[in-house]
Amino acid sequence: MAKLQSFLNGGETIRELMYNSKDAFPTGAAFKVKENGEIKTITFLQMIKDIETLGTELSARGYDGKRMGIIGENSYPWFNCFLSIVCGGNIAVPFDKGLTAEELAQCVDRSDIKVLFYDEKHAELVEKISQQCHQDLDLFRITGADNDLEELKTAGGMKLTAGDRTYLDRPVNRSDLAVFLFTSGTTSTSKVVMLSHDNIASNITDMLSMKIFYPTDVNMAFLPFHHSFGLVGCLVFLSSGAANVFCDGLKYVAKNLEEYGVTVFVAVPLIVENLYAKIMRQIEKQGKMGKVKTGLKLAAVLEKLGVNARRKIFAEIIEKLGGHLRLIICGAASLSKEVSNGLNNFGITTIQGYGLTETSPVLTAERPWALCAGSVGTPMRSVRLYIDNPDANGIGEIVAWGPNVMQGYLHQEEETNAVIKDGWFFTGDLGRLDAKGNLWICGRKKNVIVMKNGKNIFPEEIEGLIEQLPYVAESLIFTREKHNELVLWCKLVYKADYLEENGLTEAQLAERVSADLKAINDTMPVYKHINHFILSEVPMVKTTTQKIKRNLASHEIDESWDEITKYNTQV
Repeated sequence: MAKLQSFLNGGETIRELMYNSKDAFPTGAAFKVKENGEIKTITFLQMIKDIETLGTELSARGYDGKRMGIIGENSYPWFNCFLSIVCGGNIAVPFDKGLTAEELAQCVDRSDIKVLFYDEKHAELVEKISQQCHQDLDLFRITGADNDLEELKTAGGMKLTAGDRTYLDRPVNRSDLAVFLFTSGTTSTSKVVMLSHDNIASNITDMLSMKIFYPTDVNMAFLPFHHSFGLVGCLVFLSSGAANVFCDGLKYVAKNLEEYGVTVFVAVPLIVENLYAKIMRQIEKQGKMGKVKTGLKLAAVLEKLGVNARRKIFAEIIEKLGGHLRLIICGAASLSKEVSNGLNNFGITTIQGYGLTETSPVLTAERPWALCAGSVGTPMRSVRLYIDNPDANGIGEIVAWGPNVMQGYLHQEEETNAVIKDGWFFTGDLGRLDAKGNLWICGRKKNVIVMKNGKNIFPEEIEGLIEQLPYVAESLIFTREKHNELVLWCKLVYKADYLEENGLTEAQLAERVSADLKAINDTMPVYKHINHFILSEVPMVKTTTQKIKRNLASHEIDESWDEITKYNTQV
Protein backbone atom coordinates (compact mmCIF):
# COMPACT_ATOMS: atom_id res chain seq x y z
CA MET A 1 0.00 0.00 0.00
CA ALA A 2 2.87 2.39 0.82
CA LYS A 3 4.41 1.88 -2.60
CA LEU A 4 1.08 2.44 -4.32
CA GLN A 5 0.48 5.60 -2.31
CA SER A 6 3.93 6.92 -3.28
CA PHE A 7 3.13 6.12 -6.91
CA LEU A 8 -0.15 8.00 -6.74
CA ASN A 9 1.58 11.00 -5.18
CA GLY A 10 4.11 11.26 -8.00
CA GLY A 11 7.82 11.65 -7.25
CA GLU A 12 10.72 14.07 -6.98
CA THR A 13 12.79 12.77 -9.89
CA ILE A 14 12.11 11.08 -13.20
CA ARG A 15 13.89 7.99 -11.88
CA GLU A 16 11.65 7.81 -8.82
CA LEU A 17 8.55 8.10 -11.01
CA MET A 18 9.68 5.25 -13.25
CA TYR A 19 10.56 2.94 -10.36
CA ASN A 20 7.26 3.77 -8.64
CA SER A 21 5.44 2.55 -11.74
CA LYS A 22 7.53 -0.61 -11.88
CA ASP A 23 6.75 -1.34 -8.23
CA ALA A 24 3.03 -0.67 -8.64
CA PHE A 25 2.53 -2.39 -12.01
CA PRO A 26 5.48 -4.73 -12.61
CA THR A 27 3.78 -6.86 -15.27
CA GLY A 28 1.70 -4.05 -16.75
CA ALA A 29 2.42 -2.83 -20.28
CA ALA A 30 4.70 0.22 -20.39
CA PHE A 31 4.95 0.11 -24.19
CA LYS A 32 3.36 -1.85 -27.00
CA VAL A 33 5.48 -2.02 -30.14
CA LYS A 34 5.00 -3.53 -33.55
CA GLU A 35 7.57 -6.06 -34.73
CA ASN A 36 7.09 -7.82 -38.08
CA GLY A 37 3.41 -6.92 -38.00
CA GLU A 38 2.90 -8.38 -34.50
CA ILE A 39 2.25 -6.26 -31.40
CA LYS A 40 4.73 -6.98 -28.61
CA THR A 41 4.32 -5.86 -24.99
CA ILE A 42 7.17 -4.36 -22.98
CA THR A 43 6.33 -4.53 -19.28
CA PHE A 44 7.47 -2.03 -16.66
CA LEU A 45 9.85 -4.70 -15.32
CA GLN A 46 11.39 -5.08 -18.78
CA MET A 47 11.58 -1.29 -19.22
CA ILE A 48 13.52 -0.92 -15.96
CA LYS A 49 15.81 -3.80 -16.91
CA ASP A 50 16.54 -2.09 -20.25
CA ILE A 51 17.22 1.20 -18.44
CA GLU A 52 19.62 -0.47 -16.03
CA THR A 53 21.54 -2.58 -18.55
CA LEU A 54 22.08 0.31 -20.96
CA GLY A 55 22.82 2.73 -18.12
CA THR A 56 25.40 0.38 -16.60
CA GLU A 57 27.26 0.12 -19.90
CA LEU A 58 27.16 3.90 -20.40
CA SER A 59 28.69 4.34 -16.93
CA ALA A 60 31.34 1.71 -17.67
CA ARG A 61 32.32 3.62 -20.81
CA GLY A 62 32.94 6.78 -18.81
CA TYR A 63 29.87 8.76 -19.83
CA ASP A 64 28.73 9.69 -16.33
CA GLY A 65 28.47 13.45 -16.07
CA LYS A 66 28.30 13.80 -19.86
CA ARG A 67 25.55 15.23 -22.02
CA MET A 68 24.10 12.75 -24.48
CA GLY A 69 22.01 13.55 -27.54
CA ILE A 70 19.23 11.57 -29.26
CA ILE A 71 17.75 12.01 -32.72
CA GLY A 72 15.15 9.82 -34.37
CA GLU A 73 11.52 8.94 -34.84
CA ASN A 74 9.44 8.23 -31.74
CA SER A 75 10.22 4.64 -30.73
CA TYR A 76 10.87 2.44 -27.73
CA PRO A 77 14.66 2.45 -28.37
CA TRP A 78 14.54 6.28 -28.36
CA PHE A 79 12.82 6.30 -24.98
CA ASN A 80 15.06 3.56 -23.63
CA CYS A 81 18.07 5.78 -24.35
CA PHE A 82 16.39 8.82 -22.85
CA LEU A 83 15.44 7.09 -19.60
CA SER A 84 18.85 5.42 -19.24
CA ILE A 85 20.51 8.83 -19.53
CA VAL A 86 18.32 10.77 -17.08
CA CYS A 87 17.83 7.93 -14.58
CA GLY A 88 21.62 7.82 -14.23
CA GLY A 89 21.81 11.50 -13.30
CA ASN A 90 23.04 12.59 -16.74
CA ILE A 91 21.61 15.14 -19.18
CA ALA A 92 19.62 14.08 -22.26
CA VAL A 93 19.52 16.39 -25.28
CA PRO A 94 16.73 15.45 -27.73
CA PHE A 95 17.16 16.90 -31.23
CA ASP A 96 14.46 17.75 -33.77
CA LYS A 97 14.27 14.86 -36.23
CA GLY A 98 13.63 17.36 -39.03
CA LEU A 99 16.94 19.23 -38.74
CA THR A 100 19.28 19.59 -41.70
CA ALA A 101 22.90 18.44 -41.36
CA GLU A 102 24.09 22.01 -40.88
CA GLU A 103 21.42 22.70 -38.24
CA LEU A 104 22.12 19.47 -36.35
CA ALA A 105 25.86 20.20 -36.35
CA GLN A 106 25.15 23.62 -34.83
CA CYS A 107 22.89 22.10 -32.17
CA VAL A 108 25.47 19.44 -31.31
CA ASP A 109 28.14 22.09 -30.86
CA ARG A 110 25.88 24.39 -28.82
CA SER A 111 24.78 21.62 -26.45
CA ASP A 112 28.31 20.17 -26.09
CA ILE A 113 27.20 16.53 -26.16
CA LYS A 114 29.74 13.71 -26.13
CA VAL A 115 27.43 10.89 -27.25
CA LEU A 116 24.78 10.81 -29.96
CA PHE A 117 22.16 8.06 -30.30
CA TYR A 118 20.41 7.95 -33.67
CA ASP A 119 17.98 5.71 -35.54
CA GLU A 120 18.57 4.14 -38.93
CA LYS A 121 16.52 6.83 -40.72
CA HIS A 122 19.04 9.42 -39.60
CA ALA A 123 22.20 7.42 -40.27
CA GLU A 124 23.15 9.38 -43.38
CA LEU A 125 22.48 12.70 -41.64
CA VAL A 126 24.61 11.73 -38.63
CA GLU A 127 27.43 10.58 -40.88
CA LYS A 128 27.47 14.04 -42.48
CA ILE A 129 27.46 15.98 -39.23
CA SER A 130 30.20 13.85 -37.67
CA GLN A 131 32.57 15.58 -40.10
CA GLN A 132 31.23 19.08 -39.33
CA CYS A 133 31.14 19.13 -35.52
CA HIS A 134 33.90 20.78 -33.54
CA GLN A 135 34.19 17.98 -30.97
CA ASP A 136 34.63 14.23 -31.00
CA LEU A 137 31.37 12.31 -30.82
CA ASP A 138 30.71 8.71 -29.89
CA LEU A 139 27.91 7.54 -32.17
CA PHE A 140 25.46 4.69 -31.53
CA ARG A 141 22.73 3.53 -33.92
CA ILE A 142 19.70 2.37 -31.96
CA THR A 143 17.43 0.74 -34.57
CA GLY A 144 17.79 -1.58 -37.55
CA ALA A 145 19.71 -4.82 -38.01
CA ASP A 146 22.91 -5.19 -35.97
CA ASN A 147 22.23 -1.94 -34.10
CA ASP A 148 24.54 -0.79 -31.32
CA LEU A 149 21.83 -0.56 -28.68
CA GLU A 150 21.37 -4.30 -28.21
CA GLU A 151 25.13 -4.76 -27.96
CA LEU A 152 25.35 -2.03 -25.30
CA LYS A 153 22.53 -3.58 -23.25
CA THR A 154 24.03 -7.07 -23.50
CA ALA A 155 27.39 -5.79 -22.26
CA GLY A 156 25.72 -3.82 -19.47
CA GLY A 157 23.67 -6.86 -18.45
CA MET A 158 26.82 -8.93 -18.05
CA LYS A 159 28.35 -6.26 -15.83
CA LEU A 160 25.21 -6.10 -13.70
CA THR A 161 25.26 -9.87 -13.28
CA ALA A 162 28.90 -9.64 -12.19
CA GLY A 163 27.90 -7.18 -9.44
CA ASP A 164 28.60 -3.76 -11.03
CA ARG A 165 26.36 -1.30 -9.16
CA THR A 166 27.98 1.93 -10.35
CA TYR A 167 24.90 2.99 -12.29
CA LEU A 168 22.34 1.69 -9.78
CA ASP A 169 23.97 3.49 -6.84
CA ARG A 170 24.61 6.79 -8.59
CA PRO A 171 22.59 9.46 -6.74
CA VAL A 172 19.96 11.40 -8.67
CA ASN A 173 18.73 14.54 -6.92
CA ARG A 174 15.66 16.62 -7.66
CA SER A 175 17.82 19.68 -8.37
CA ASP A 176 19.96 17.86 -10.97
CA LEU A 177 19.63 18.97 -14.58
CA ALA A 178 17.88 16.28 -16.63
CA VAL A 179 17.03 17.59 -20.09
CA PHE A 180 18.18 20.29 -22.52
CA LEU A 181 15.47 21.16 -25.05
CA PHE A 182 15.78 23.51 -28.00
CA THR A 183 12.95 25.98 -28.47
CA SER A 184 11.39 26.11 -31.94
CA GLY A 185 12.93 28.46 -34.48
CA THR A 186 16.10 28.49 -36.52
CA THR A 187 19.14 27.14 -34.71
CA SER A 188 20.64 30.61 -34.44
CA THR A 189 17.53 32.09 -32.75
CA SER A 190 16.40 29.06 -30.76
CA LYS A 191 17.41 28.82 -27.12
CA VAL A 192 18.48 25.78 -25.13
CA VAL A 193 16.11 25.34 -22.18
CA MET A 194 17.62 23.67 -19.11
CA LEU A 195 15.12 21.55 -17.15
CA SER A 196 15.82 19.80 -13.86
CA HIS A 197 14.29 16.60 -12.50
CA ASP A 198 12.18 18.71 -10.15
CA ASN A 199 10.92 20.89 -13.02
CA ILE A 200 9.61 17.87 -14.93
CA ALA A 201 8.63 15.63 -11.98
CA SER A 202 6.65 18.41 -10.29
CA ASN A 203 4.70 19.01 -13.50
CA ILE A 204 4.01 15.29 -13.88
CA THR A 205 2.88 15.11 -10.25
CA ASP A 206 0.51 18.03 -10.88
CA MET A 207 -0.97 16.19 -13.86
CA LEU A 208 -1.34 12.95 -11.87
CA SER A 209 -3.25 14.92 -9.21
CA MET A 210 -5.99 15.60 -11.79
CA LYS A 211 -6.81 11.86 -11.57
CA ILE A 212 -7.87 11.58 -15.20
CA PHE A 213 -5.28 8.98 -16.30
CA TYR A 214 -5.55 5.29 -15.44
CA PRO A 215 -3.34 2.17 -15.56
CA THR A 216 -5.82 0.75 -18.07
CA ASP A 217 -5.17 3.60 -20.52
CA VAL A 218 -3.38 3.23 -23.84
CA ASN A 219 -1.72 6.45 -24.99
CA MET A 220 -0.64 7.05 -28.56
CA ALA A 221 2.77 8.77 -28.28
CA PHE A 222 2.13 10.86 -31.38
CA LEU A 223 3.88 14.18 -30.72
CA PRO A 224 7.66 14.19 -31.31
CA PHE A 225 9.80 13.39 -28.27
CA HIS A 226 12.14 16.31 -28.95
CA HIS A 227 9.19 18.56 -28.06
CA SER A 228 8.39 19.04 -24.37
CA PHE A 229 4.69 18.27 -24.83
CA GLY A 230 5.42 14.91 -26.46
CA LEU A 231 8.29 13.97 -24.14
CA VAL A 232 6.66 14.83 -20.82
CA GLY A 233 3.32 13.49 -22.07
CA CYS A 234 4.84 10.02 -22.44
CA LEU A 235 6.39 10.31 -18.97
CA VAL A 236 2.99 11.22 -17.52
CA PHE A 237 1.41 8.06 -18.89
CA LEU A 238 4.31 5.89 -17.76
CA SER A 239 3.91 7.47 -14.31
CA SER A 240 0.23 6.54 -14.45
CA GLY A 241 0.97 2.89 -15.18
CA ALA A 242 -0.49 3.28 -18.68
CA ALA A 243 0.76 1.77 -21.93
CA ASN A 244 2.30 3.83 -24.72
CA VAL A 245 2.11 2.99 -28.43
CA PHE A 246 3.49 4.54 -31.61
CA CYS A 247 1.77 5.78 -34.75
CA ASP A 248 2.82 4.34 -38.10
CA GLY A 249 2.30 7.73 -39.78
CA LEU A 250 -0.32 10.41 -40.34
CA LYS A 251 -2.42 8.39 -42.74
CA TYR A 252 -2.51 5.46 -40.28
CA VAL A 253 -3.84 7.37 -37.25
CA ALA A 254 -7.36 5.91 -37.46
CA LYS A 255 -6.01 2.40 -38.10
CA ASN A 256 -3.58 2.61 -35.16
CA LEU A 257 -6.28 3.94 -32.83
CA GLU A 258 -8.24 0.76 -33.50
CA GLU A 259 -5.52 -1.90 -33.53
CA TYR A 260 -3.90 -0.72 -30.28
CA GLY A 261 -7.19 0.08 -28.52
CA VAL A 262 -6.03 3.66 -27.87
CA THR A 263 -7.96 5.40 -25.08
CA VAL A 264 -6.01 8.68 -24.88
CA PHE A 265 -4.73 10.78 -27.75
CA VAL A 266 -2.46 13.79 -27.16
CA ALA A 267 -2.12 15.91 -30.27
CA VAL A 268 -1.90 19.35 -31.81
CA PRO A 269 -5.23 20.89 -32.91
CA LEU A 270 -4.53 20.45 -36.65
CA ILE A 271 -4.62 16.65 -36.29
CA VAL A 272 -7.72 16.63 -34.07
CA GLU A 273 -9.56 19.07 -36.32
CA ASN A 274 -8.78 16.93 -39.37
CA LEU A 275 -10.09 13.80 -37.59
CA TYR A 276 -13.28 15.61 -36.63
CA ALA A 277 -13.77 17.04 -40.13
CA LYS A 278 -13.38 13.57 -41.65
CA ILE A 279 -16.04 12.17 -39.31
CA MET A 280 -18.45 15.01 -40.08
CA ARG A 281 -17.95 14.58 -43.83
CA GLN A 282 -18.79 10.89 -43.51
CA ILE A 283 -21.93 11.72 -41.52
CA GLU A 284 -23.05 14.17 -44.20
CA LYS A 285 -22.29 11.74 -47.06
CA GLN A 286 -24.30 9.01 -45.34
CA GLY A 287 -27.21 11.39 -44.77
CA LYS A 288 -27.09 10.88 -40.99
CA MET A 289 -26.86 14.52 -39.87
CA GLY A 290 -30.53 14.51 -38.81
CA LYS A 291 -29.95 11.40 -36.71
CA VAL A 292 -26.92 13.04 -35.07
CA LYS A 293 -28.89 16.20 -34.21
CA THR A 294 -31.65 14.08 -32.67
CA GLY A 295 -29.01 12.18 -30.66
CA LEU A 296 -27.55 15.44 -29.37
CA LYS A 297 -30.95 16.62 -28.17
CA LEU A 298 -31.61 13.29 -26.46
CA ALA A 299 -28.18 13.33 -24.79
CA ALA A 300 -28.81 16.85 -23.46
CA VAL A 301 -32.19 15.85 -21.99
CA LEU A 302 -30.75 12.73 -20.34
CA GLU A 303 -27.85 14.74 -18.92
CA LYS A 304 -30.31 17.06 -17.17
CA LEU A 305 -31.76 13.93 -15.57
CA GLY A 306 -28.28 12.91 -14.38
CA VAL A 307 -27.70 10.28 -17.07
CA ASN A 308 -24.67 10.55 -19.36
CA ALA A 309 -25.46 8.34 -22.35
CA ARG A 310 -23.38 10.15 -24.96
CA ARG A 311 -20.97 7.29 -25.61
CA LYS A 312 -23.88 4.88 -26.04
CA ILE A 313 -25.85 7.22 -28.29
CA PHE A 314 -22.83 8.00 -30.45
CA ALA A 315 -21.19 4.58 -30.31
CA GLU A 316 -21.03 4.46 -34.11
CA ILE A 317 -18.95 7.67 -34.22
CA ILE A 318 -16.65 6.48 -31.42
CA GLU A 319 -16.19 3.23 -33.37
CA LYS A 320 -14.76 5.23 -36.27
CA LEU A 321 -12.04 6.42 -33.85
CA GLY A 322 -11.10 2.92 -32.79
CA GLY A 323 -13.94 2.25 -30.39
CA HIS A 324 -12.01 2.95 -27.16
CA LEU A 325 -10.99 6.61 -27.36
CA ARG A 326 -12.21 8.43 -24.25
CA LEU A 327 -9.87 11.42 -23.87
CA ILE A 328 -8.21 13.86 -26.27
CA ILE A 329 -5.71 16.41 -25.00
CA CYS A 330 -4.77 19.34 -27.23
CA GLY A 331 -1.92 21.78 -26.86
CA ALA A 332 0.65 23.88 -28.76
CA ALA A 333 -2.09 25.92 -30.52
CA SER A 334 -5.76 26.81 -30.21
CA LEU A 335 -8.42 24.17 -30.88
CA SER A 336 -11.60 25.49 -32.50
CA LYS A 337 -14.65 25.72 -30.25
CA GLU A 338 -16.72 23.81 -32.81
CA VAL A 339 -14.40 20.79 -32.67
CA SER A 340 -13.98 20.93 -28.90
CA ASN A 341 -17.73 21.12 -28.29
CA GLY A 342 -18.44 18.57 -31.03
CA LEU A 343 -16.16 15.87 -29.63
CA ASN A 344 -17.30 16.47 -26.05
CA ASN A 345 -20.92 16.20 -27.21
CA PHE A 346 -20.11 12.82 -28.77
CA GLY A 347 -18.81 11.57 -25.39
CA ILE A 348 -15.07 11.91 -26.09
CA THR A 349 -13.71 14.22 -23.41
CA THR A 350 -11.61 16.82 -25.19
CA ILE A 351 -9.55 19.29 -23.19
CA GLN A 352 -7.04 22.00 -24.02
CA GLY A 353 -3.89 22.86 -22.14
CA TYR A 354 -1.30 25.60 -22.33
CA GLY A 355 2.38 25.70 -21.57
CA LEU A 356 5.87 26.28 -22.89
CA THR A 357 9.14 24.39 -23.08
CA GLU A 358 10.37 26.75 -20.35
CA THR A 359 7.62 25.53 -17.98
CA SER A 360 8.18 21.78 -18.38
CA PRO A 361 5.63 22.30 -20.06
CA VAL A 362 2.07 22.61 -18.66
CA LEU A 363 0.83 25.77 -16.97
CA THR A 364 -2.94 25.41 -17.35
CA ALA A 365 -5.48 22.82 -18.49
CA GLU A 366 -9.21 22.39 -18.73
CA ARG A 367 -10.67 19.88 -16.31
CA PRO A 368 -13.21 17.33 -17.62
CA TRP A 369 -15.64 18.44 -14.92
CA ALA A 370 -15.15 22.16 -15.74
CA LEU A 371 -14.92 22.45 -19.53
CA CYS A 372 -14.72 25.90 -21.08
CA ALA A 373 -14.31 25.62 -24.86
CA GLY A 374 -11.94 28.20 -26.32
CA SER A 375 -10.07 28.68 -23.06
CA VAL A 376 -7.02 26.70 -21.91
CA GLY A 377 -8.46 26.06 -18.46
CA THR A 378 -7.15 26.89 -15.02
CA PRO A 379 -3.61 26.72 -13.55
CA MET A 380 -2.07 23.42 -12.49
CA ARG A 381 -1.98 22.73 -8.76
CA SER A 382 1.55 24.11 -8.20
CA VAL A 383 1.32 27.00 -10.65
CA ARG A 384 0.47 30.64 -9.97
CA LEU A 385 -0.50 33.04 -12.77
CA TYR A 386 -1.17 36.71 -13.19
CA ILE A 387 -1.71 39.07 -16.12
CA ASP A 388 0.93 41.77 -16.32
CA ASN A 389 -0.05 45.30 -17.37
CA PRO A 390 -3.57 44.42 -18.56
CA ASP A 391 -5.36 46.73 -20.99
CA ALA A 392 -8.98 47.86 -20.78
CA ASN A 393 -10.09 44.37 -21.85
CA GLY A 394 -7.95 42.63 -19.23
CA ILE A 395 -5.43 41.46 -21.84
CA GLY A 396 -1.76 41.52 -20.89
CA GLU A 397 1.32 39.32 -20.70
CA ILE A 398 0.87 35.96 -18.96
CA VAL A 399 3.32 35.61 -16.07
CA ALA A 400 3.78 32.33 -14.20
CA TRP A 401 5.47 30.96 -11.11
CA GLY A 402 5.94 27.34 -10.12
CA PRO A 403 8.46 24.53 -9.50
CA ASN A 404 8.18 23.71 -13.22
CA VAL A 405 9.80 26.98 -14.35
CA MET A 406 13.12 26.21 -16.06
CA GLN A 407 16.59 26.68 -14.62
CA GLY A 408 17.41 29.07 -17.46
CA TYR A 409 18.79 29.16 -21.01
CA LEU A 410 22.15 27.48 -21.59
CA HIS A 411 24.97 30.06 -21.83
CA GLN A 412 22.43 32.90 -22.13
CA GLU A 413 22.30 34.62 -18.76
CA GLU A 414 21.04 37.93 -20.17
CA GLU A 415 18.16 36.23 -22.00
CA THR A 416 17.34 34.21 -18.88
CA ASN A 417 17.22 37.33 -16.70
CA ALA A 418 14.97 39.03 -19.25
CA VAL A 419 12.23 36.41 -18.80
CA ILE A 420 12.68 35.24 -15.19
CA LYS A 421 12.31 37.99 -12.61
CA ASP A 422 12.16 37.14 -8.91
CA GLY A 423 11.19 33.58 -9.86
CA TRP A 424 8.32 34.70 -12.12
CA PHE A 425 8.47 33.66 -15.77
CA PHE A 426 7.29 36.19 -18.35
CA THR A 427 5.89 34.00 -21.10
CA GLY A 428 5.72 36.48 -23.98
CA ASP A 429 2.13 35.31 -24.53
CA LEU A 430 -0.87 37.58 -24.18
CA GLY A 431 -4.01 36.46 -22.42
CA ARG A 432 -6.79 37.27 -20.01
CA LEU A 433 -8.37 35.52 -17.02
CA ASP A 434 -12.15 35.24 -16.74
CA ALA A 435 -14.23 35.32 -13.57
CA LYS A 436 -13.86 31.54 -13.11
CA GLY A 437 -10.07 31.65 -13.42
CA ASN A 438 -9.95 30.23 -16.95
CA LEU A 439 -7.10 31.52 -19.08
CA TRP A 440 -7.83 32.75 -22.61
CA ILE A 441 -4.87 33.05 -24.98
CA CYS A 442 -4.93 36.11 -27.23
CA GLY A 443 -1.60 35.73 -29.04
CA ARG A 444 2.13 36.26 -28.82
CA LYS A 445 3.33 39.61 -27.51
CA LYS A 446 5.87 39.83 -30.35
CA ASN A 447 3.12 39.23 -32.95
CA VAL A 448 0.90 42.12 -31.88
CA ILE A 449 0.22 44.54 -34.75
CA VAL A 450 0.19 48.16 -33.60
CA MET A 451 -1.82 50.28 -36.02
CA LYS A 452 -0.90 53.91 -36.64
CA ASN A 453 -3.86 55.05 -34.54
CA GLY A 454 -2.34 53.16 -31.60
CA LYS A 455 -4.86 50.30 -31.67
CA ASN A 456 -3.52 46.81 -30.97
CA ILE A 457 -4.51 43.85 -33.13
CA PHE A 458 -3.88 40.25 -32.10
CA PRO A 459 -3.51 38.41 -35.43
CA GLU A 460 -4.20 35.01 -33.84
CA GLU A 461 -7.70 36.22 -32.84
CA ILE A 462 -8.65 36.99 -36.45
CA GLU A 463 -6.88 33.89 -37.81
CA GLY A 464 -8.93 31.77 -35.42
CA LEU A 465 -12.15 33.10 -36.97
CA ILE A 466 -10.89 32.59 -40.52
CA GLU A 467 -9.79 29.03 -39.86
CA GLN A 468 -13.33 28.06 -38.93
CA LEU A 469 -14.26 28.42 -42.61
CA PRO A 470 -14.62 24.90 -44.11
CA TYR A 471 -12.10 25.41 -46.93
CA VAL A 472 -9.32 27.01 -44.86
CA ALA A 473 -6.29 24.94 -43.88
CA GLU A 474 -4.31 27.84 -42.37
CA SER A 475 -4.09 31.62 -42.46
CA LEU A 476 -1.72 34.46 -41.72
CA ILE A 477 -2.64 38.07 -40.93
CA PHE A 478 -0.08 40.69 -41.93
CA THR A 479 0.00 44.39 -42.89
CA ARG A 480 0.91 46.57 -45.84
CA GLU A 481 1.04 50.35 -45.95
CA LYS A 482 -1.52 52.25 -48.03
CA HIS A 483 -1.87 56.05 -48.12
CA ASN A 484 0.34 56.30 -45.02
CA GLU A 485 -1.90 53.90 -43.11
CA LEU A 486 -1.47 50.23 -42.25
CA VAL A 487 -4.11 47.92 -43.70
CA LEU A 488 -4.70 44.26 -42.90
CA TRP A 489 -4.03 41.51 -45.40
CA CYS A 490 -4.58 37.80 -45.05
CA LYS A 491 -2.77 34.92 -46.68
CA LEU A 492 -5.21 32.03 -46.82
CA VAL A 493 -4.14 28.47 -47.62
CA TYR A 494 -7.14 26.49 -48.82
CA LYS A 495 -7.59 22.74 -48.49
CA ALA A 496 -6.15 21.07 -51.57
CA ASP A 497 -9.15 18.84 -52.23
CA TYR A 498 -11.83 21.46 -51.58
CA LEU A 499 -12.01 22.84 -55.13
CA GLU A 500 -12.38 19.40 -56.70
CA GLU A 501 -14.92 18.15 -54.15
CA ASN A 502 -17.10 21.24 -54.64
CA GLY A 503 -16.56 21.81 -58.36
CA LEU A 504 -15.02 25.27 -57.91
CA THR A 505 -12.32 27.21 -59.71
CA GLU A 506 -9.91 29.32 -57.67
CA ALA A 507 -11.65 32.46 -58.97
CA GLN A 508 -15.01 31.15 -57.70
CA LEU A 509 -13.43 30.28 -54.36
CA ALA A 510 -12.04 33.84 -54.19
CA GLU A 511 -15.60 35.20 -54.51
CA ARG A 512 -16.71 32.98 -51.63
CA VAL A 513 -13.71 34.00 -49.51
CA SER A 514 -14.43 37.67 -50.17
CA ALA A 515 -18.01 37.27 -48.96
CA ASP A 516 -16.97 35.24 -45.91
CA LEU A 517 -14.27 37.72 -44.90
CA LYS A 518 -16.81 40.53 -45.24
CA ALA A 519 -19.06 38.62 -42.82
CA ILE A 520 -16.14 38.27 -40.39
CA ASN A 521 -15.36 41.98 -40.79
CA ASP A 522 -18.95 42.80 -39.85
CA THR A 523 -18.39 41.20 -36.43
CA MET A 524 -15.35 43.37 -35.63
CA PRO A 525 -14.46 47.05 -35.26
CA VAL A 526 -13.30 48.80 -38.44
CA TYR A 527 -9.61 48.88 -37.49
CA LYS A 528 -9.59 45.04 -37.48
CA HIS A 529 -11.10 44.71 -40.94
CA ILE A 530 -9.26 42.63 -43.54
CA ASN A 531 -8.92 44.66 -46.74
CA HIS A 532 -7.15 42.24 -49.09
CA PHE A 533 -6.22 38.58 -49.24
CA ILE A 534 -4.01 36.10 -51.06
CA LEU A 535 -5.07 32.56 -51.92
CA SER A 536 -2.69 29.62 -52.04
CA GLU A 537 -2.78 25.85 -51.83
CA VAL A 538 0.87 25.65 -50.73
CA PRO A 539 1.23 25.13 -46.94
CA MET A 540 3.22 27.72 -45.04
CA VAL A 541 6.51 26.93 -43.35
CA LYS A 542 5.82 25.38 -39.95
CA THR A 543 7.59 23.99 -36.91
CA THR A 544 7.36 20.27 -36.10
CA THR A 545 4.40 21.07 -33.82
CA GLN A 546 2.63 22.67 -36.80
CA LYS A 547 2.99 26.30 -35.72
CA ILE A 548 3.47 28.68 -38.64
CA LYS A 549 6.92 30.27 -38.72
CA ARG A 550 5.48 33.75 -39.09
CA ASN A 551 8.72 35.51 -40.03
CA LEU A 552 9.57 32.96 -42.73
CA ALA A 553 6.01 32.93 -44.06
CA SER A 554 6.03 36.73 -44.25
CA HIS A 555 9.40 36.65 -46.02
CA GLU A 556 7.98 34.21 -48.60
CA ILE A 557 5.14 36.63 -49.29
CA ASP A 558 7.63 39.47 -49.81
CA GLU A 559 9.75 37.34 -52.14
CA SER A 560 6.80 36.48 -54.41
CA TRP A 561 4.80 39.71 -54.01
CA ASP A 562 4.94 40.69 -57.69
CA GLU A 563 3.87 37.24 -58.93
CA ILE A 564 1.03 36.35 -56.57
CA THR A 565 -2.64 37.06 -57.30
CA LYS A 566 -4.24 39.45 -54.85
CA TYR A 567 -7.94 39.85 -54.10
CA ASN A 568 -9.98 42.58 -52.48
CA THR A 569 -12.39 41.96 -49.65
CA GLN A 570 -15.71 43.62 -50.49
CA VAL A 571 -16.39 46.20 -47.78
